[in-house]
Amino acid sequence: MAFFGTPDFSARFLQGLIEDPYFEVVGVITQPDEPVGRKKILTAPPTKILALEKCIQVFQPVKMKDEEFLKAVESLKADVFIIVAYGRILPQALLELPRLGCINVHPSLLPKWRGPSPMQSAIVAGDSETGISVMKIDAEMDHGPILAQKAIALQPSETVESLTNTVVHVGVPLLLETLKTYHAGMIKPVEQDHSRATFCKLLTREDGQINLVDDPKILDQKIRAYNPWPGTWTILERAGKPLRVKILKAKLEQGMLELTQVQPEGGKPMTWADFERGQR
Repeated sequence: MAFFGTPDFSARFLQGLIEDPYFEVVGVITQPDEPVGRKKILTAPPTKILALEKCIQVFQPVKMKDEEFLKAVESLKADVFIIVAYGRILPQALLELPRLGCINVHPSLLPKWRGPSPMQSAIVAGDSETGISVMKIDAEMDHGPILAQKAIALQPSETVESLTNTVVHVGVPLLLETLKTYHAGMIKPVEQDHSRATFCKLLTREDGQINLVDDPKILDQKIRAYNPWPGTWTILERAGKPLRVKILKAKLEQGMLELTQVQPEGGKPMTWADFERGQR
């Protein structure tokens, strides 16, 4: 098989596939290295680091339709492509290569929350549950037939970090078992009910702006969903001038939102009490 994925979330699924002797990962396709941090140090994606540690060939195409890249992937002769948070849409030329097709892990109960931010969207919406879908990829986004699904209950204090950990804990064994069963010809893909589809978008930094006079429940859900990215922030006034303040932590009690940790622009994280004292 060939594996397509980029962040740490992907690397944890890749690790599970590598450790299972049933599978052979012959290539890892990931995004190009990117500058990270204030010093803009060129940094490899977690999947690349893991693949090189395991002596697996790595591809980092800039253009997905590049002929040399397509030929190189074809030469791997992988029976199946596994896609976990790769970050790009695969062109039809790639989708047609593997004998068993292209299989994606999506952290929602499809057809709900198709798109790039399903975990954050489920928390912001106040959903009582989400889940994992293992699906075959077709030409449309998160549209293909389902091979397996598993529901995950969302806790009242759920954060995107805690949900990510649960998704990995549940999703890795689900993926491994589904692939084995599918390879044995014992799974018939089930078409999604497209009439029930809902969609989420790619988050930007501006999505994290909040107004502290809004519904406390909605604010709490956004703070839990958007940390660390895009983060939640608001504009307060200091000495008659606007001050951008990140909201790092908060808690909802008896319908009231209490800010517990903030970070003023250009400053360090601090408690809300310390921030208030500094504004007097």
